[in-house]
Amino acid sequence: MTRNLRSVLGGRRVAVTALGLSVLLRLLWMILAPNGMNLVDLHVYVGGAADLGTGHLYDFTYAEKTPDFPLPFTYPPFAAVLFYPLHYLPFGVVAIGWLLLIVAALYAVVRIALSMLLGEAARERRWRTAAIGWTAIGLWLEPVRTTIDYGQVNVFLVLAGMLAAWSARGWLSGLLVGIAAGVKLTPAVTGIYLAARRRWAAAVWSAVVFAGTVGLSFAISPGETRTYFGPLLGDAHRIGPVGSVWNQSLRGALSRLLGHDAGSPWELAGHRIPAGAWWLGAVVVIAVLAVLAWRALAFDDRLGALLVVQLFGLMVSPISWSHHFVWLLPLILWLLHGPLRDEAGARVLAGYWLVTTLIGVPWILSFFQPTIWAISRPGILSWLGTVDVVGVVALFVWLIRVGARRARSGPDAGRVSSAEPGDRSRAPAAHPAG
Repeated sequence: MTRNLRSVLGGRRVAVTALGLSVLLRLLWMILAPNGMNLVDLHVYVGGAADLGTGHLYDFTYAEKTPDFPLPFTYPPFAAVLFYPLHYLPFGVVAIGWLLLIVAALYAVVRIALSMLLGEAARERRWRTAAIGWTAIGLWLEPVRTTIDYGQVNVFLVLAGMLAAWSARGWLSGLLVGIAAGVKLTPAVTGIYLAARRRWAAAVWSAVVFAGTVGLSFAISPGETRTYFGPLLGDAHRIGPVGSVWNQSLRGALSRLLGHDAGSPWELAGHRIPAGAWWLGAVVVIAVLAVLAWRALAFDDRLGALLVVQLFGLMVSPISWSHHFVWLLPLILWLLHGPLRDEAGARVLAGYWLVTTLIGVPWILSFFQPTIWAISRPGILSWLGTVDVVGVVALFVWLIRVGARRARSGPDAGRVSSAEPGDRSRAPAAHPAG
C-alpha cells in the first residue's frame, strides 16, 4: 500500500468518524435534551398543514415554545399540500427523519458544489472524502445548526437550487425551481440565474411549474390560496420581527442601525421620510454591486454566478433569517476551490465566513436583545448585527476589484473555468479540503 493511498484512507476514516459523531451528537441532543424536540418550525409545518382545506390554515399558530411570538403558517398553500401527510406520523419519527434527510441533503449540496467546481476530478476518492469532511463541518455552521434546531426547510431549498444550476436538463431545472418557489417564494430568485445564463426554456418552465403549484393549491383550497396571494402576500411583520438580530437582510441590518423599521416612514427634523427610503436606497446599491460582481465572473463560472444571485436575494428580501444563509457553505467551497481561489483575499473571505458561522454571531447577539421585537439597541450590537450584510458587500466589492484587475491584464489573464453542464472532464490543479 503506497503512502498516498494510506493517507487517503486515513483521511476517509477521519472524515467518516467526524460526520458520524456529528450526526450522533445531534440525535442524542434531540432525543435526550429537554428542548431537543422543540423544532418549532417543523411543528408549524406539520400542525398548520393539518388545517389545509379547513379555511383556518392561516389562522394556525404554534406558541407552546414561543409564547412571545405565536408562530403562524407563513408559506404558500402548496407547502401545506406537501407537508400534509406528515401529520399522520408521530412527531418524534418525523423529527428524526427530518434530521437525517437534512444531513443527506447537505452532503448532496457539497458533492454538487465540488462537481460544479472540479468536473470529473470530484469523483476521485480524495474529493469524495473532502465532501464527507465538509458535510461534517457544515453541520456546525450556524445556518445549518439553526435549520436543524428549528426543523427548517432551508437545506432542501438550497439543494433544489444547486441541482437546477448543475443539471443540463432544462425541464428538470425548471421543475426544481418552480417547486421550490411553490414551497417558499424566495427560491424564485433562482429564475434570475436561469435567465441570465440564457437558459430561457428552463426559466419559462420554472414559471409554468410555479403557476401549476398555485393552480393545484387553488383546486384543493381556493379560499386559503386567495388569502395567501391576497392580503398576506408581502406582510413582512407576519413572518416575524423585522428588527430582530436573527434577520440578516439589508432591511434588518438597517433597522437596527437606525433604531426603527427601515421599511416604514419616519420623522427627521420635522420632515416625514417616505416609507422604505433607506431600505430602497440600499437595495439599489446592492443591486448595482451584484450586477458588477456577476459581470466580473467568467461566463462558465456557474457556481459563482449562482451564489451572487442567491446572496443578492437574501439581501433584498425583507426578512432573511440567519438560517436562510445555508448558501454560505457552497460559497466557502467556491472561495477555496473555485476559479478565483488563488486571488488575494479569497482565503480571507472564506475564513471570515467560516469563523463567523462556526461562532454563530447572530446566535450570540440574540442573548443581548431584550426581546425579539426590540429594534433599537446599543451601537456596537447594531454594527455586530450586520455581520452577514458586511460579508456579502465585501464579497461583491472583492469580485468587482478582481474583475477590474483581470480586465487590465487581459481577458484571459489567470482565468480558470468551471465545468459546464454535462462536462465532467475538468481536472484543475486544486487541493482537497482537509
